Amino acid sequence: MRSHIIRFAVLTFAICTVSVGAASDGGPSDMKLWYAEPAQTWTYALPVGNGRLGAMVFAGTAEARYQLNEDSLWCGRPHDYAQDGAAQYLPEIRRLLFEGKQREAEQLAMEHFMSSPLRQVPYQPFGDLTLRFPGHENAESYYRELDLDTAVATTTYRVDGVTYTRQTFASFPDQVVVVRISCDKPGTLSFTAALTSPNADVRTRRVDDRTLAILGRARDFEVRGTKEVIPGAVRFEGRCQIRINGGRATVNDEQIRVESANAATLTIAMATNVRNYKDLSADPGQRCAEALRKAAEKTPQQLRDAHVADHQALFRRMTLDLGPARTADLPTDQRALKYAEREDPQLAALFFQYGRYLMIASSRTGGQPANLQGLWNESTSPPWDSKYTVNINTEMNYWLTEPTNLAECGRPLFDALVEIAESGRSTARKHYDAPGWVLHHNFDLWRGTAPINASNHGIWPTGGAWLCQHLWWHYVYSGDRQFLRERAYPLMKGAAEFFVETLIEDPRSDKRWLISGPSNSPEIGGLVMGPTMDHQIIRSLFADTAEAARVLGVDEEFATKLDALRIRIAPNQIGRHGQLQEWLEDKDDPKNEHRHVSHLWGLFPGSEISVDTPELLDAAKQSLIFRGDGGTGWSRAWKINFWARLLDGDHAHRMLKHLLTLTDSPLTEYKGGGVYGNLFDAHPPFQIDGNFGATSGITEMLMQSHRRNPQGRYIIELLPALPSAWPDGRITGLRARGGFTLDIAWKNGMLAEAIVKSPSGHSCIVRYGERTVQIEPGAGGVRLDGALQGPVGWGKGRQGG
Repeated sequence: MRSHIIRFAVLTFAICTVSVGAASDGGPSDMKLWYAEPAQTWTYALPVGNGRLGAMVFAGTAEARYQLNEDSLWCGRPHDYAQDGAAQYLPEIRRLLFEGKQREAEQLAMEHFMSSPLRQVPYQPFGDLTLRFPGHENAESYYRELDLDTAVATTTYRVDGVTYTRQTFASFPDQVVVVRISCDKPGTLSFTAALTSPNADVRTRRVDDRTLAILGRARDFEVRGTKEVIPGAVRFEGRCQIRINGGRATVNDEQIRVESANAATLTIAMATNVRNYKDLSADPGQRCAEALRKAAEKTPQQLRDAHVADHQALFRRMTLDLGPARTADLPTDQRALKYAEREDPQLAALFFQYGRYLMIASSRTGGQPANLQGLWNESTSPPWDSKYTVNINTEMNYWLTEPTNLAECGRPLFDALVEIAESGRSTARKHYDAPGWVLHHNFDLWRGTAPINASNHGIWPTGGAWLCQHLWWHYVYSGDRQFLRERAYPLMKGAAEFFVETLIEDPRSDKRWLISGPSNSPEIGGLVMGPTMDHQIIRSLFADTAEAARVLGVDEEFATKLDALRIRIAPNQIGRHGQLQEWLEDKDDPKNEHRHVSHLWGLFPGSEISVDTPELLDAAKQSLIFRGDGGTGWSRAWKINFWARLLDGDHAHRMLKHLLTLTDSPLTEYKGGGVYGNLFDAHPPFQIDGNFGATSGITEMLMQSHRRNPQGRYIIELLPALPSAWPDGRITGLRARGGFTLDIAWKNGMLAEAIVKSPSGHSCIVRYGERTVQIEPGAGGVRLDGALQGPVGWGKGRQGG
């Protein structure tokens, strides 16, 4: 279909002449993090990853450290965490809560309703590759960078007039990490390479004259607060293979030695014995050998070319230009330090793309989902075990995948949900005597779904229901009915079946409201009946599941039942302070500035609170004002999205500036949630969710598509929360619900043009300000000008109200 343009009759400038972002093209040259010195700490090292394998590149001169990860290396073993007999205590726990005896209910739950064991297990580091370069202590002209466009980390420096270059990448096509080292004077490259690991039963051995291996198993895990020790059952192996140009390479049981070479390439394979969460029968050595065999069939340049092509096929789907780079002459950590006092639109665009880069690097088909630290972890006791926390953090990781054109990166989460539902059926039966499946606020490699840690925050049964939102999103963004039929709907139906059985009438109300519980409002207020967040999530699950059933033409009786139950769930309520109530009781403290703002789920990522519900929107805003602009890194990222949904672009931008603030520099007094020198999100400590949440928030500032018209069709809203700090800009490759792709440009704070494409050929509704147009863009697309309308009857556009 040919491209159409809809023009407003009185528009006085031609779109083709608009120069958006003249000082910056938003191209690959702008997509680099760079530094003038090596990383001294892990949060200054640069991350590379292929979804399964990761490395943090420290880039020293005399000693170069590569901290390595493999995403299935966890403590523990296959295990059902559900507690036999827990369901018999459920009625009594509820009775105590209805009678206001919260402490007694929490104590009873701790004794009889929690996971066995009480805690889940941590994700583990694989180990380190350490290169030592004798005589490189006093290097000059040092420079290191991470190129987001190529996903290659590069280090260069000079020693005695010789320039040394190291390039590092993690290849998804070849499933290896590659370190390429070269020099500009023949015969001057000499170094040693060694592998170490903090895990158990570790040893290294020479495999052949080119390969060094490291073997071991995950450490035994002592369950905190108990005397129970869970033996580590995950075995691992890594192999490092050397290729050289000139010179000599030797391998013994401890290291690889290279002498007088022109260039060298180290290819690292890593694997464990994990086939899935129930099966540890794989041979990690065989997996490594096979990966290295295939990689050896390519030259180092071919390995790099395949990696770059694969990465760019995803990364280059989108561009973002927010204006000139005003501090680009400074290293990236110094740019972040300056950002609080000087606006740097290009740094915000870099941060947006960094989130997309990290998603590509930490979540690819066949691997585990991105965990609390994505893929990267150097500690055997990482913060919060680097698990999957599903009362916000795991979901925040995946908010960006659909709208920022990285839908494939969501597949590991969907694959994990199949396993979680299997485990969750056991928990639903043993803890609630209910059908379907349930997930509480954490899971690990072994897909634990029972409530963990403590009853006052661990008993929260809506984690699986929330994750089902991502299944539905994938369908509404793609229109993929096969995915809906075969993958999404069975999981959504099972999650809904659980709540059909477990919702109960509130005996304290004469309105016969259905409520959830026992539960909590994460992570505040303790064990209760009927927190607002639960009800928002369950209403969304019921609505999405019923709609999915009707799209597929199945289970009409079940869909009708969900509709009837949904309208009986306790509604959102406005309290005495004008706030959206967090609980059924009007007990919110306006002075409470807790980092969780759980009861605003219906504002974002939900959609039941919007400009179409003005009273609730005002109440949500009041709640957000009470909570303040502070908080941890991920909390600030969530608030970017909240303020964007509230259509306050300047406040959303203020939250972005608070987040994009250097948190660990001796030059700043600020030590709260922000970013580290490598732009990793700081809780503190590091959590990757703030990176992903910020990318989502910028997307919401520039385009939203969650609202529907009375006929149920999604409305694409252009620049709904554009901040005054970004007067000119362009974004390309955005995806909207309904299967649409958009390019948007603006000038002087006003829409200049929008190009809307529909590969499926569907029509859509586009809105800018108070103006609306219905178009049929087709695969070729429709180009709208800044006025967003044309003469009546022209082309494929129709002016709306």
